[in-house]
Amino acid sequence: MSTEQLGKASWALYFDQLSKALKSVRAEVRVSSLKLGSQVEAKGQRLNGITYDKKDDIFVIALTGLEHIIHNPKQAYAESEDGLLRGLEITDADGVKCLVQFRQPVQLNASGKPDIVDEAGEASFPASDPPSWAGR
Repeated sequence: MSTEQLGKASWALYFDQLSKALKSVRAEVRVSSLKLGSQVEAKGQRLNGITYDKKDDIFVIALTGLEHIIHNPKQAYAESEDGLLRGLEITDADGVKCLVQFRQPVQLNASGKPDIVDEAGEASFPASDPPSWAGR
């Protein structure tokens, strides 16, 4: 198993790609610090997405029925094995760590990023614009 530190400049793109690669992935979210100890915030809930907002400098971890926000994140790590993303660790300015463990690992591509389908096909044919041969 290997752990990779993710550069802050790439957080927005990395986590946007990760969110698109999630398909019914369930996760455990655990928050830990010296003051809190280790607390399970969510266990086995569907992970809908993880986003980084540069403007507000926050991470939003969206699960079914729960939204966990990390303010002023300082570090993010991805834990993978054999091309599969197994978990994430995000640390805020106060040293509080948020651990996200996937029940089903997410496939990574050769560059170590979440594996997603090329969106060019979807973007080139929006549902609101039928093809010209549709009988107009």
